[in-house]
Amino acid sequence: MKYAEANALEQLASIDLIELCKEARIEHCRATRDLSSCGRYVRHVLNSCGHASLCAECSQRCDVCPICRTPIPDNGNRVQPRLYYKCLEAGLISKQHDERFQEKDDHGDPVNMDVQRLHTLFDVALQNNLPSLICQYITDVCLDENAVSSDPVLAFLLDEVVIKDWCKKAVNALVSDISMICIQQCLINFIMTVSAHVNDLHQLFENTLKAKQHLEAMIWCIRHRFLEHVCSRYADFASWSSDVIERKESANKRHWPDIAEAAGCNGANQCTLFIEQALQNLGIEQSYKDNEEEAIACLQNEQSSSMFSFTITTDQFNVNRYPFRNLREAVDMLFLHGASDMVIAKQAILLYYLFDRHWTRPDSEWRYLVDEFSDTFSIPNGTVFECLVFCLLDDHSSQALEEACTLLPKISSKETHPKIAQVLLERQRPDMALVVLKCTWRDRFSAAATVENDGMASLTEAVTAVRIRIEYGHLTEAFMYHRGYCSRVKEQRSADTSHVEDAVRSSWIYHVEVMMTEFCNICIERSYVDKMIELPWDSEEEKHLHKSLFDCAREMPTEPCGSLLVVYYLRRYRYLEAYEVDRGLQRFEQRKLETATEEVASKIRTIAQWREHLIAKCLDMLPEVQREIVKAINSGEQSQFARGNSATQNGVSKVSGNASFQEDHKAKVPTMENIFSFGTKSSANEAAAGKGGSRWRSDESSDDEDEKRTYLESGASLGTRRRPRLSRR
Repeated sequence: MKYAEANALEQLASIDLIELCKEARIEHCRATRDLSSCGRYVRHVLNSCGHASLCAECSQRCDVCPICRTPIPDNGNRVQPRLYYKCLEAGLISKQHDERFQEKDDHGDPVNMDVQRLHTLFDVALQNNLPSLICQYITDVCLDENAVSSDPVLAFLLDEVVIKDWCKKAVNALVSDISMICIQQCLINFIMTVSAHVNDLHQLFENTLKAKQHLEAMIWCIRHRFLEHVCSRYADFASWSSDVIERKESANKRHWPDIAEAAGCNGANQCTLFIEQALQNLGIEQSYKDNEEEAIACLQNEQSSSMFSFTITTDQFNVNRYPFRNLREAVDMLFLHGASDMVIAKQAILLYYLFDRHWTRPDSEWRYLVDEFSDTFSIPNGTVFECLVFCLLDDHSSQALEEACTLLPKISSKETHPKIAQVLLERQRPDMALVVLKCTWRDRFSAAATVENDGMASLTEAVTAVRIRIEYGHLTEAFMYHRGYCSRVKEQRSADTSHVEDAVRSSWIYHVEVMMTEFCNICIERSYVDKMIELPWDSEEEKHLHKSLFDCAREMPTEPCGSLLVVYYLRRYRYLEAYEVDRGLQRFEQRKLETATEEVASKIRTIAQWREHLIAKCLDMLPEVQREIVKAINSGEQSQFARGNSATQNGVSKVSGNASFQEDHKAKVPTMENIFSFGTKSSANEAAAGKGGSRWRSDESSDDEDEKRTYLESGASLGTRRRPRLSRR
């Protein structure tokens, strides 16, 4: 590009001034095609004679110049770009000046277009330190009486009127630029002068807007006499407060563990009711503490009117309290505090208050209030119904839940609050939660989807989607969503998290671990483990599945989770790993039998005998060499052997050397690191023995392995920071 620019400027500086006018003129191809002229724009001149008479295509098939009949040589380049188009390609002229980009109306006046092109060449000369070209054009062309042409277009370009028009435009543009520079400098000086008062002006404007919004709300309240003539569904304020407390307690009992809470994130949202979250999002408490203390003192000293007396005496540390004592307190609390741009949220909270106060009463008593409020403040019907749904879902009664379920299909859209599906799941309505997911297009995670910047929010929604499908019994759909989400996170999350403030939770491994742990926990509690082990898990997911099932078997030895883990490996023809899991379970069960009751001991023996019989049959299917290795482990002669793909071990996985179920549990056996621990490896001997490939080594790239190693060394595994077992009914 630099070479093309230099070449164009060199030709412009050395061109003959008469030729400059010819270069500015638009030429059309004069070649004949099918008894008619070609007529295309000519962007090149012939090297043989210098005439701009043929387009690029016609110059390759014609033998002579249509103007002077000079032969066109066959060898070498026949044409070269015209000066105007050289400047255009070099970027000296904007593309908008190219006739190919002009509107069709401009083609009606070709002379005007020629003049514009000549002016453009003058602009290029002026912008690139070639003013002498313009001066020479004035003296040698415009003032020269001999500079004439029989071509009317060329004669007009040689006239002094053209250069006069350009000079006027150039001077006007220069004056405009100078004026703009002066204005900008004046603005900078002004801003620097008044910068100290800008914040005060902004605060004044903000307070004015809040006062206006508060006044509009108060006018509506006065029109309806602050609802003094409308009966509430609560006997008094105390009963309303008691009902809200019951809602809070009920919500806390049914609340599923949140991902952010389990991860121990600072500032995690602890709100369980929609109204609590809405009030917290307004930031009323902080605004009240920071900005209103002096204003209240001022109003108290000035003997303010009774209309604002409640605002003055409000407890500043309980501004997020719900329910409000009356409508006046609600309006004062919402519209005199918080940001003015949150007015829509404040109006929605006031609608929530109206619904909560009246919804069980007959519609004829109060429904007109909601309709008039929405009409006065131009609130869409969808927002009105959404506020009603929030109120009904916060209510702990079954009647409110059923009414909310009838309204949800009407209001569900992409903007629907993601917490609605979670609340429906907590209230044992996974069918309606799945309907909400489908209506909000959150029921799938395609390859084109993107993970939000707020990774915790995306992970929480993904976990909720998986929970709903499993609760509804759609394990295959839950698995497909889980796999799509994890694959997309792995693609979008960089493996290099060393510069991230929270590298553990920013890693895709953390997302996979959380999703798998939640998947396994729900399946265990809903007795879907037999279906879960049939799904095609990969090696990274298998680690967490193994850990969840094995831990469940240790916590609840009377449940079949450990035996189903053995079945998981047997179905994949991994007999030695199944045998190793069985031996680990036997050792734990042996210790458990010493302290268990007769009923529990009977269940444990039944499960162990069934599993031992299944393992014995499968071991008979092993080759003789591998059976000898198993016998060596049983006799205590070998404490461990390699797992993974090794040429000397025929692809056999290494299994820990634990004592057999029949042996005395007090016998001393050479120990090794438990395979069910996924922390960092401390044994140098085991690291040396594992060079052939670890059982849990996946087929991912070396970058993935580095990230896994970093993640494990951080000590943030869910295994060491285990979440409490969920209590779901």
